[in-house]
Amino acid sequence: MIPAQNSNSQKADALPIDAPERRRLPPLLRRAWYSMNQALRRRILHLEITPDQFTALRILGEMEGKGLSQRELTEKMSSDPNTVASLVERMETNGLIQRRPHEKDRRAHRIKLLAKGKRTYAAARAEAVRLQKEILSALPADRCDRFLEELTIVADACRRAAEDSSRRE
Repeated sequence: MIPAQNSNSQKADALPIDAPERRRLPPLLRRAWYSMNQALRRRILHLEITPDQFTALRILGEMEGKGLSQRELTEKMSSDPNTVASLVERMETNGLIQRRPHEKDRRAHRIKLLAKGKRTYAAARAEAVRLQKEILSALPADRCDRFLEELTIVADACRRAAEDSSRRE
């Protein structure tokens, strides 16, 4: 049993890197993400999009028609430029999005959803909502909000760690 600690750094130190897999953050996050991603992939296969394309459609849809540059989309997706470039190209070819020259930056494009992208997103979102409800039903209802709040804190800490690491390179 791990004794209670007072600070976050002490809590982290209490879990050695060779702790059982059920107690290590990287394998748990990977297993959760991979399993959820595969479940979503199967549920939206008939829409001919991938989970990453769904994420891009969601982010673009939240912009309410304003569109985003490819760089902004990359940041919001927590992805890398090459992955998003390929993703955007496929989505444009499939008639889901449109790239137009950016009004202020001649090197960039503004990406916007097309009608087909909006329809596809709406259908995929229904599947994603059902999946989220199914997954979160594993927790008692009164713990779901707290879990999502804590997961947000962990995700933000992971992003900060990645940013700090890139500054050290």
